[in-house]
Amino acid sequence: MAKQANLYAFPDTASLAPALRSYVIQCQEAGIARHGAFKVGVSGGSLPKILAQGLLAPSSGPHDEVKWDKWEIFFADERAVPLDHEDSNYKLLKDELLDKIPDDQSKPIVHTIDTTHLNDTQELADQYEQVLVKSFASRDSVKLPIFDLLLLGCGPDGHTCSLFPGHQLLRETSAWVAPIEDSPKPPPRRITLTLPVVNHSVRVAFVATGGGKKGIMKEIFEEGKGLPCALVNEGTGDRCSWFVDNAAVEGVSYQRRPFSL
Repeated sequence: MAKQANLYAFPDTASLAPALRSYVIQCQEAGIARHGAFKVGVSGGSLPKILAQGLLAPSSGPHDEVKWDKWEIFFADERAVPLDHEDSNYKLLKDELLDKIPDDQSKPIVHTIDTTHLNDTQELADQYEQVLVKSFASRDSVKLPIFDLLLLGCGPDGHTCSLFPGHQLLRETSAWVAPIEDSPKPPPRRITLTLPVVNHSVRVAFVATGGGKKGIMKEIFEEGKGLPCALVNEGTGDRCSWFVDNAAVEGVSYQRRPFSL
């Protein structure tokens, strides 16, 4: 039987955030041991706020350190807008997390989109793919980039990154980064990591909270229905972990696991 995604449920975000921190630090240490860096992709939505809640907390000791100087942050998807625009995932991460890293700590490397190509989403996607190529070795020798961790959200329709239910982008097999001009959720013009890249990550962690998610969580975990989040579950198996609050999985029959490292 194929290994299944891990579902970790917590009473609230206050108890979820420290667990997420522990998980991220474990992935960080594995990445540093593997290749001297921690290559992480981040999405937008409510994720940056919860991520900040966990990562900006004081360290409890040498095994609980966020080593920002080893981090390389990429965006799992981004909107074709200026970096200071309210719709920018970079701005969201900057406001919630990056600007709040204490001055006495090193800062991570952050790979933003090249905003000179905002009017051409294909070129915007191609340029961001080249950023990945430079970081993850030459395209000739690497079929797909291997992120140490992708930190993703789950939309109320089951979308993740900018991969939407039933969209033709779900069938993309060769590009690492793809443009989308017709996102069902505004803004319509975006770029996104493709499903093969997401599923190739060493680890994937979803964060989903709130009672508004329980309907779609039931569909993802009990029915699948080809929803993008379900496709990631299927493609990654136990390399995928969900960090949710109890409200988000109320009535979902899928087995929860106790969180431990």
